[in-house]
Amino acid sequence: MTLSAHYRCSRCGTRSSVSSLTWCCPVCRGPWDLDFRAGPLSLESLAGRTGSLWRYAEALPLAGPHCSLGEGRTPLVRLTDTVSAKLDFLMPTLSFKDRGAVMLAELARRLAPRRVIADSSGNAGTAMAAYCARAGLDCTVYVPEGTSAKKLEQIRAHGARLTVVPGDREAAALAARAAAGEAGTFYASHVFNPYFLHGTKTYVYELWEDLGGRLPDTLVVPVGNGTLLLGAALATAELAEHGLIPSRPALVAVQAEAVAPLAEAFRAGADEPAAPAPARPTLAEGIAIPDPPRARQILRAVRESGGTFLTVTEDAIREAQLDLAARGLYVEPTGVACWAAVHAEPPAGGTVVPLCGAGAKTGLAAG
Repeated sequence: MTLSAHYRCSRCGTRSSVSSLTWCCPVCRGPWDLDFRAGPLSLESLAGRTGSLWRYAEALPLAGPHCSLGEGRTPLVRLTDTVSAKLDFLMPTLSFKDRGAVMLAELARRLAPRRVIADSSGNAGTAMAAYCARAGLDCTVYVPEGTSAKKLEQIRAHGARLTVVPGDREAAALAARAAAGEAGTFYASHVFNPYFLHGTKTYVYELWEDLGGRLPDTLVVPVGNGTLLLGAALATAELAEHGLIPSRPALVAVQAEAVAPLAEAFRAGADEPAAPAPARPTLAEGIAIPDPPRARQILRAVRESGGTFLTVTEDAIREAQLDLAARGLYVEPTGVACWAAVHAEPPAGGTVVPLCGAGAKTGLAAG
């Protein structure tokens, strides 16, 4: 199948057809962006549309999905007078990664590769396994040792092959990339493939719709590889371009203090981290990324929004998980990082934090 869109390298500008299975820039090995311009939409036009993220058809690079599981349209719940939480753990596979995974699975279904591979600390892997099962695609997921047993169980339950890689999250990514060049392989990388970002941006489109055509003053987002933050930056740029919001919200990025290469680069005024961060243990395994490939884009997006970086300790993560549970919300440790960062001193004005993954996937953080 031939698709008309093109990939464009985020670093050197090299272009490639989306119909190819080239997963990164062949010149500089950088991640792809997508040559795609979202069309305008209106609140009125959304009435009566499907109750999933696919309702924002004008803003999406694919239409007419066959592998949807009804992902999207998650609730927005008030936590304090100024802070609300978007419950993205109420997705079909219990994490926000469904937003991007359905886009990758739908693209892969149209390209009909021999197999799909993905790498993950857990949630992206469970999402890709589920959506590949829905699409009838052969799927292999690479995960690091130490991944939650419940997430491994979920990946296997969806029929995907599981490859457990000795070492940390980066080791699993390198193993997947080594296999990604094999003939007939579609690398469903939530880091390198921009279709994933065009799925995660629907998080912001939903906020815009639910808030009656506006956005909060601040969007607080957990950042490892930055897929939710970069999706949010895409959406706010598109909404501003079409005159649908008066100004863009500040993007506040949250990292675990144990693995915070982007926060350190931001504070140093650098365009990217000087070197990969040490891979220290952290409860927030989903954002423990020592060397994010889209580091420059993430740092630029935060600075252009007038936002900042915050870091959270392991004790703060434990406390935030228990605090949310006491409010009726059982969320995995990575998913509570944003609440850990802001609940004591929230930003001025309206703020939204995402609760990205269900506590049932990991259990309570060890004390």
